[in-house]
Amino acid sequence: MSDAASAPYAADRRELTAAQRNAVAELLRVSPVADELGRRFAKAGHELHLVGGSVRDALLGRLGNDLDFCTDALPDETLRIVRGWAESIWETGREFGTIGVQRDGLLLEITTYRAEVYDQVSRNPVVQYGTSLIEDLKRRDFTINAMAVSLPDHRFTDPYGGLDDLAAKIVRTPASPEESFRDDPLRMLRAARFAAQLRFAVHPDVREAMTRMAADLDRITAERIRDEFTKLLCGADPITGLRLLVDTGLAERFLPELTGLKLEIDEHAQHKDVYEHTLTVVSNAVSHEDEGCDFILRMAALMHDVGKPATKSVGPDGRVSFHHHEVVGARLTKARMKALRYPKDVTAKVTALVALHLRFYGYGRGEWTDSAVRRYVADAGDLLPRLHKLTRSDCTTRNRRKAAQLAADYDALEERIARIAAEEDLARVRPDLDGNAIMELLGVPPGPVVGRAWKHLKDLRLERGPLERDEAEAELLRWAREQGVVE
Repeated sequence: MSDAASAPYAADRRELTAAQRNAVAELLRVSPVADELGRRFAKAGHELHLVGGSVRDALLGRLGNDLDFCTDALPDETLRIVRGWAESIWETGREFGTIGVQRDGLLLEITTYRAEVYDQVSRNPVVQYGTSLIEDLKRRDFTINAMAVSLPDHRFTDPYGGLDDLAAKIVRTPASPEESFRDDPLRMLRAARFAAQLRFAVHPDVREAMTRMAADLDRITAERIRDEFTKLLCGADPITGLRLLVDTGLAERFLPELTGLKLEIDEHAQHKDVYEHTLTVVSNAVSHEDEGCDFILRMAALMHDVGKPATKSVGPDGRVSFHHHEVVGARLTKARMKALRYPKDVTAKVTALVALHLRFYGYGRGEWTDSAVRRYVADAGDLLPRLHKLTRSDCTTRNRRKAAQLAADYDALEERIARIAAEEDLARVRPDLDGNAIMELLGVPPGPVVGRAWKHLKDLRLERGPLERDEAEAELLRWAREQGVVE
């Protein structure tokens, strides 16, 4: 990009802002491909603009390899322009006016100008093609996503003040918030998501509209809500996003368990604020991540105490308890994630962590045998590293002595697990006899008896550790006689 080419970023010839300089530097990297594509569209008599999140991210100095473009060319014309130039083409988004292209390691999505309309009842937009860049930008969700850079001449277009909002770290809508959210209620959730991802504040007018129109989120499919919420929880500052969901009433529409954590605390039945505790646990979990977002860990941290409202009781002495809240919480977590259409394997892992998160407490009293440690490891399975992190995150007491004792206790447990694991290969706890050996010794065919025998030997292995072959066979025969399997 030449100096002359980059000059139009400052439309009135003012010195480039820091954000605009970021954009120039970022676009230098992708401009060989982007400019070449722009020239192809121009030669065919069409416009092409880098747009939306790509411009926002370029201004933030974090442009990735996925680039979004808009054009006045219809999808068929776009296909004619990119054929023979693109290394690969996909048309999965064609019904929405989008053609996908790959070139030199970049993924390019080229969408015809749109002027989406909604019937206020259906859950998805009805796509209508627009006629101008300004019209296309106006229908976008927020001003920070309503900026464009024309190609190949690099003209910067910002009709709604997105650059100023980006500098002020504000989430604001191009049109009125009511009009924007009426068109697509999911944008309310997206506002909270951007607050979490970018650490931006939501404009008061936007926040007020979110509160007033929260019930409109019921028009949106569970899958679209799930995807936005996942991005929110994986944001750099999920706590800000979660608070916004609760304060505006949006959480009540799709995650009422979160709002339900705001238990009443009175002077006669004091207990810690479960809602604030939960947000602290989520924050702690983020700090324990090795690299990138661990959604399973964050979701387990968010849901670990959702069983408390249903299990709260006050004893004769005025003390509050939540007996078996981990069991109830696991059940509620499974149901909620199923309703949000999360994959079964993800749901199972989060649910298991919620069910196991209290298991550690009591270890410091010295009641755990080696058998209890083996069962802890076996029940956690490949979730053990996450369970370690969740358990440590759950310690939010302000009592320094108590916090230090809990940390020391868990250090001791991890050291004990490591010692037993080194001796017994805990990661692959199996019975001392496999299925073939069981069938041969008992003289039985494959079937339920073998499964029962296998489970008995595994329980024995967890209880007593590794057994010698002769000892394992003797225990199997003893069990088989008790069960009437053999004489």
